[in-house]
Amino acid sequence: MPDPGGTAEPSLHQLRLFLALGEELHFGRAAARLHIAQPTLSRQIQDLEKRLGVPLFSRDSRSVTLTDAGRALADEARATVEAMDRLRVSAGQWARTLSAHVVVGTVGAEAAMPYTHAILEHLRTLHPAVTVEIRTLSFAEHLVRLLSGDIDVAFLRPPVPAGVELLELATEPRIACLAADDPLTRRPTLSLADLGERVFADVPPEVPRVWWNFWAVDPRPDGRRVRYGPVVSDMEGLLHMVASGQGMCFLPAAARELFPRPGVRYVDVVDLSPTVSALGWPTEHRDRPAVRAVREAATAAMAAGRWKHLPPL
Repeated sequence: MPDPGGTAEPSLHQLRLFLALGEELHFGRAAARLHIAQPTLSRQIQDLEKRLGVPLFSRDSRSVTLTDAGRALADEARATVEAMDRLRVSAGQWARTLSAHVVVGTVGAEAAMPYTHAILEHLRTLHPAVTVEIRTLSFAEHLVRLLSGDIDVAFLRPPVPAGVELLELATEPRIACLAADDPLTRRPTLSLADLGERVFADVPPEVPRVWWNFWAVDPRPDGRRVRYGPVVSDMEGLLHMVASGQGMCFLPAAARELFPRPGVRYVDVVDLSPTVSALGWPTEHRDRPAVRAVREAATAAMAAGRWKHLPPL
């Protein structure tokens, strides 16, 4: 007899058997459909009724029918089975994504920065099955590739256009990058006013202007617009342009150690705002398994203060 008020939870397998029998209303046909023996099906249904505390079927020698409780609970059972199926699909997507590939873009020297190493180490710890591909991207392509979904996340420097979300990681000063024979390199520090007449490097049209306006400080605090020179697409082209005396640029302070080049000098600028390092991802992809995994690793690494304890560059 059913046990009113039964508290044992039914298994998902039993719910599937219940739904199949409710559709067939015949133990023989339901058992054949389920590829199990009829006595096994009968025992499982009896156990399910005991667990639920209500009779689900009326049985006699000629027919099987759903009870009122059986009809009422069939919808709940179907919803539970479908929810578990969705859960299994979602889990499979996570497993496939995290056991396959995460593509991480970097621009400039971001691949060498302590926070990048700390976050990727956390990612490997949290998801040991994941493989990480690092792609070094040019100025011209990094935001385009990110927004297109070609890369999952990117270590970059804001500002960014609409459609990209950020997790800020660190700040550092910006410095002037000038040709070594420029007279201004003999000064210990400079101001933006000192650099007002210098030609500034430009970037291709596909680069969001909001990004390059920040790096060029255009307009300058006094309202003066920047005069642009040659177009460059990547760091090496930028440094070559500066060394050849065709223009200047502003770079993160880490460039002193990461990009020493013949013909180039770096000088502090007293009134130049700092730059922010960030992890970025497309807003519409924020809940994709790969993106979420890197976001979680970044949050964990920040909470641990990992890169605060790493040797400085």
